[in-house]
Amino acid sequence: MRRSSLRWTIPTILALQLGLLWLQGAQLHRQNQALEGLREDIQVLAESIEDSQSSTSYEEGGAAVPARFQADSAQKKKMAVLGVEEEQDPAAKELQASKDSAQKALKDAREVRSKLSFEENARKAEEARKVQTATSSWQLWSWGAVAFVVLALVVRAFLRRRA
Repeated sequence: MRRSSLRWTIPTILALQLGLLWLQGAQLHRQNQALEGLREDIQVLAESIEDSQSSTSYEEGGAAVPARFQADSAQKKKMAVLGVEEEQDPAAKELQASKDSAQKALKDAREVRSKLSFEENARKAEEARKVQTATSSWQLWSWGAVAFVVLALVVRAFLRRRA
C-alpha cells in the first residue's frame, strides 16, 4: 500500500511544482511588460517636459512673466531713450547668440542620444539573434531526441509483435 501511494504522490508533486513554476514565469513576464510600459511612459514624459522647458526658455526671455506685466514692459520699451536702446542692442545680440548656441547644443545632444539609441538597438538585436540561434539549436536537438525515442518505441513494438 505504501509503495503505490508513492507512485502517484511524487509525480503529482512534481506536476504541481511545474505548474507553479509556469505561473511564476507568467507573472514575471507580465510584470516585465508593465515595467517596460512604465519606462516608456516616463521617457515620453521626460521628453515632453524637456521640450516644454526648452521651448519656453528659448522662445522669449519674458515668456514666464504674466501677461499683465508684459504689457507694462512693452510700454516702457516704447518710452526708451535712444541711448538706452543702443546699450541694449549688444545685450540683445549676446542673448540671441546664447539662445542660438543653446539650441545648437540641444540639437547636438538629441543627435547623440539618437545615435546611442541606434547602437543600443543594434546591440539588443544582436543579443536577440544569439539567443534565437541558441534556442533554435537546442530545440532542434530536443525534437531530434523525441523523434529518436518515438522511433525506438515503434521499432520495439514491432519487434515484440513479431516475436
